Amino acid sequence: MGLKDDLERFRTVGEDNRADLSDFIQYGDLGRSGADEIKIPVKIVSLPQFEYDRRDRGGVGQGEDGAPDVGQPVGQPQPQPGDGEEDGEPGEEGGDHEYYEMDPEEFAQELDEELGLDLEPKGKTVVEETEGPFTDITRSGPDSTLDVERMFREGLKRKLSMAFDEDFVREVCKVEGISPREVFEWAREQHLPVSMGWIERAHDEVADERGRWSSIAEVESSVDREPINQRIRRDGIGHVPLRREDERYRHPEIVEERERNVVVVNIRDVSGSMRETKRELVERVFTPLDWYLTGKYDTAEFVYIAHDAEAWEVDRSDFFGIRSGGGTKISSAYDLAAEVLSEYPWSDWNRYVFAAGDSENSSNDTGERVIPMMEEIDANLHAYVETQPSGNAINATHAEELEKHFGADAEDVAVAYVNSADDVADAIYEILSTESDANE
Repeated sequence: MGLKDDLERFRTVGEDNRADLSDFIQYGDLGRSGADEIKIPVKIVSLPQFEYDRRDRGGVGQGEDGAPDVGQPVGQPQPQPGDGEEDGEPGEEGGDHEYYEMDPEEFAQELDEELGLDLEPKGKTVVEETEGPFTDITRSGPDSTLDVERMFREGLKRKLSMAFDEDFVREVCKVEGISPREVFEWAREQHLPVSMGWIERAHDEVADERGRWSSIAEVESSVDREPINQRIRRDGIGHVPLRREDERYRHPEIVEERERNVVVVNIRDVSGSMRETKRELVERVFTPLDWYLTGKYDTAEFVYIAHDAEAWEVDRSDFFGIRSGGGTKISSAYDLAAEVLSEYPWSDWNRYVFAAGDSENSSNDTGERVIPMMEEIDANLHAYVETQPSGNAINATHAEELEKHFGADAEDVAVAYVNSADDVADAIYEILSTESDANE
């Protein structure tokens, strides 16, 4: 094995040893990734390299163009980075870390495989019709598209359906005193596809042998019939009758390309009870969901809504960090979400509404306002993620009320509970598998 093979093997080892997606989204540094590029850490693998022998002696030159000639000393080794104090103060620069980079489309594909998902986004608007494989069949078309194989099969089926044991029928024609009409009537009872004209000709051909048999029953008991498949094996197919009505022409299937647009409304409780750990858990759930849907759809737009007792739209850069000291009224966020989604018609856009918080809400707001609005807002999926690191607080009932109202098996509503980073992957699976079931 050469050096290049070794190097390639080490690189492969590096890629194979990157963190699993589940571990990355639960415990990794999501902040290093952008909206269109996900960076997953790779375990450091030292690649093989040559090192200069720094023993206290020179070498022998072999070069030209100003390099030492053969036999001339090349001098002492020059200082290398890391040899001494000349390389800068300790800690002055950070070390380089290796990352496996993927775009959202690859991320979505790998997350599907890792979590066992099968989400196929719905396309809304037809943007292009293209010719697919030649799978459609028509009765007319250019000769170059004539389906000869199909035509031959039809002719062969006809030949097999018309075939009969001609020798056996000729033996019946040899019965004493039998007429062509009697042979024809017998053939019809036997469901033999033989014409009256053929029987008349056969009857004339065996006139000299008439009287060989006393009855048709004697023929049937004395002469074995030859199966059609045995006859074909012996004599071959021969002529296959092809008819114009069997002609079919292959035609390309028309494939409709639909533009798959999605708008995602991310809602987060920023009230005083949403402390740092809760905010981080929201980020660990929502960020991979954003990447996933970006990878699944042609056009993805995201809206970020923060709320305490009131709601307002924010940039993504502020969404996960903002915190207020106000109370909590979740319905205010759904009021704003409904207003925003009016610009994204349900007929043209796939729509997702993801909300997260610690399940604390003002009295009666969940049942009287939030649930009716979730039912009114058309969406592929409504999801709520409860983040309670220390377990449920006494007044943290929002998620429980949603689950009780919509039921655990709702096709377009998912409720997930995240108490620690260990729960993140399960929460994402709960949300996306609910959407998968809804599409089915």
